[in-house]
Amino acid sequence: MATVKRKSVVPYYAVGGVWLLYAAMFPLYKTGHFILVAVVSYLVFLMLRGICPDVEEQAAEKPKEEKPTGNTELDKMIRDGDLAIAEMKRLNGSIRDEKVSAYIDRLEDVSGKIFAQVKADPSRLPQIRKFMDYYLPTTLKILNAYDRMGAQGVSGENIAGTMQKVENMLGTIVTAFEKQLDALFGAEAMDISTDITVLENLMQREGLVTDELHDTVNDNVDNASGGSAVAGMGDIKLEL
Repeated sequence: MATVKRKSVVPYYAVGGVWLLYAAMFPLYKTGHFILVAVVSYLVFLMLRGICPDVEEQAAEKPKEEKPTGNTELDKMIRDGDLAIAEMKRLNGSIRDEKVSAYIDRLEDVSGKIFAQVKADPSRLPQIRKFMDYYLPTTLKILNAYDRMGAQGVSGENIAGTMQKVENMLGTIVTAFEKQLDALFGAEAMDISTDITVLENLMQREGLVTDELHDTVNDNVDNASGGSAVAGMGDIKLEL
């Protein structure tokens, strides 16, 4: 979040107060009266402007506009991704709970990496379609509801219960986002595993490695390529 300095509004309110106070206590129907109150107002304004410090405010950073890539779906992902990251930053500045803020930090970081990977390789767009259409907007909706409820300043049954559910769910959501990022490397991991196997077999035939190393490498490749990851979001599951 960017910090913006603004002039204090106190001097302006004070000037208005001077005019109201003067009109209530003294006559204000001659030119001289208006000149007198104007001079007093000006002096009060200068005095308070020197006393009152500038006010610092947090301003949400506007997403950087990028040149169109020519790929309509990719351009939409970039726009939506930038807006989502900006909204996460805004929510993080508004929500005061440190644990929730840490979860949002992680969601922002992982989301940015997902967008970067797909931008670098648009062929991965189909892999994140459900992520963009459902998981990401639903997560932002949940966080916005949490932010609104927390701002009410009350701890009623509905508000407190819903906020607790959101807090309990965030860890699962973070895991699901991380699994989505990991899934983008599935094809690359398989290619690398194949390259390692071919390279190791070639090196063995040339007598450059031992059978013990061959067995170790194959075991590592088998362990890396096996299994499937499933991260649930409540009743919703992200299957990778």
